[in-house]
Amino acid sequence: MQCRLAFCLLAMTSLGSSAFPQDSPGAQPRLPGAQPRLRLLKTISRQEGDARFAFASVDSAARRLYVARGFGVTAVDLDGEHVNRQLVPGDHVHMVIALPGGRALSTNGDANTATLFDASSGEVIAQLDTGKDPDAATYDPVSGLVFVMGHQEGDITLIDPREARVAGRLAVGGRLESAVADGHGRLFVNVRDLNQMAVIDTLAGRVLRRNDLPGCEGPTGMAGDVETGILVVACANRVAVGLRASDGSVLAPRLPIDRKADAVMFDPVRRNFYIPCGRDGTLIVISESKEGGLAVQSSVATAVGAHTGALDPQTGRLYLPTADFHLTLGGIAPTDGTFRVLVLGFEP
Repeated sequence: MQCRLAFCLLAMTSLGSSAFPQDSPGAQPRLPGAQPRLRLLKTISRQEGDARFAFASVDSAARRLYVARGFGVTAVDLDGEHVNRQLVPGDHVHMVIALPGGRALSTNGDANTATLFDASSGEVIAQLDTGKDPDAATYDPVSGLVFVMGHQEGDITLIDPREARVAGRLAVGGRLESAVADGHGRLFVNVRDLNQMAVIDTLAGRVLRRNDLPGCEGPTGMAGDVETGILVVACANRVAVGLRASDGSVLAPRLPIDRKADAVMFDPVRRNFYIPCGRDGTLIVISESKEGGLAVQSSVATAVGAHTGALDPQTGRLYLPTADFHLTLGGIAPTDGTFRVLVLGFEP
């Protein structure tokens, strides 16, 4: 889930974690059979200037979308669509997550720090040292800690957001990517270069086991269904893998997806896993049956470059940040003035 944007795009034109998500209040019951069509509804938050972006998340309590940017954190009001371009400054921000008590945390990849801030005002509470190149971050409700994955050195920084302090470090090894907490004291972490998933005891602060991910080369994004204990992992070799969180056994070994998939989102109402694939400009929809089976349901056109995203559990809408890209001497870079957020939703 490395947030560098120098990935190989063949096309240059346009056509985002916490415990497993819970059903939102007032959510409609899950219905079997055919679903309404998912489509692009609109584009919001077009901005001039620096177009760099990384991962997105939704703060359900504050009704906000956060987007990690090269210069800080962009916040979008989900109901009125008001945009605060830089709620919090940062240094190549990789991820932003909402926390209990009206706080939030962002990871600064170039500064090797995490910023703890007031989610409403953006006031910085603390700058905390992390491992080298902090990437993904996940809040664990059992321990009350934030786990920040160090992408370069294979360690996890444990942060106590209530006391605004670093609570320790945990050596895991490998290049750490997405992580998911199950709300029962376990954290599941993708280890990209080893093609594994490490399982962490969040209270004891130790690695419980390591599960190989057969057929998965370069695991990146991951999401889970808390009710069934099913995890879906996106892989760099154009497949996704479904497995059981309880023992790591594989349920679906080779679900076809497209290229440059860095995030997976789970919709607890429709029981869909969504995987945005940035190089091909598609969103792959994987449905979970009542029996726990997984199958690719559809592929929805998005935009080349849209490789992350976030789900609003209240409305079921998906928010995918993207930009146009161009060739530079150093590789591929986002074109200034082209940042925007795609909004996808289901037809009535």
